[in-house]
Amino acid sequence: MVVGEEVHGSMLKALSLAGLGSERVVKVPVDNQGRMRMDSLPEMNEKTILCLQAGSVNTGSFDPANEIIPVAKEKGAWVHVDGAFGLWAAASSKYKYLTNGCELADSWATDGHKWLNVPYDNGIVFVKNPDDLRTAMSMQGAYLDQTGKRIPYQYTPELSRKARGIEIWAALKSLGRKGLAEMIERTCRHAKRFAEGLSNAGYKILNDVVVNQVLVSFGDAERTNKIISEIQKDGTCWCGGTIWQGKTAMRISVSSWATTEEDVERSLEAIIRIANKYA
Repeated sequence: MVVGEEVHGSMLKALSLAGLGSERVVKVPVDNQGRMRMDSLPEMNEKTILCLQAGSVNTGSFDPANEIIPVAKEKGAWVHVDGAFGLWAAASSKYKYLTNGCELADSWATDGHKWLNVPYDNGIVFVKNPDDLRTAMSMQGAYLDQTGKRIPYQYTPELSRKARGIEIWAALKSLGRKGLAEMIERTCRHAKRFAEGLSNAGYKILNDVVVNQVLVSFGDAERTNKIISEIQKDGTCWCGGTIWQGKTAMRISVSSWATTEEDVERSLEAIIRIANKYA
């Protein structure tokens, strides 16, 4: 198993649940934005599963799929893309370039409850070869109907489940590709405004704001955590804390379709006002 050093914890949990454990996981060094370094890839073969990331939850960065995947495929490796929110960038002509190369992977995963704004419990997996998915998920039982063109429980872990797909279908039907792209571009624009406003106020932005994620430091860990706590108590907006490559930061993630420019300006005013109290 080959992952980047900034792999999301859910990926490691999934590997553990699948019985693969942690001892066979190789972590590839990343750059200062969290992108897997091409020059640090280990030797791979047909027994390798390489997991790339499309949209870091901290920086929003994308592993260079167009460079890495061809090398992995040449070695016979299976390539999976963890695109919990980042894969949605492909719907936007402005941000699609970030996902270049991802189409070469063998499987992809994304969430509906982030950028698509549908309720929790909506995850999606895509597998290039449907036979691979069916082989992994199929089950038999004398009382189970095995007839029909497509048997749902041959493609999912559950035998019984609610119709989660309806919520995703409804959101996509309502938005259309144009509406989805506009929402993605609008939330990215809001993130850039947050970064601009905080930087102009004298606070350090730790990441290149490529999509909708912003990391800001207010100084040392104690001060940053105190400001985060006060912002949460204030109630104008909610921002959480994180650790980015050893540095404590506040994480701003703009995902909601309902966020307006006015919301951003009110939030900026509140954040800066509170941060300045501890200058």
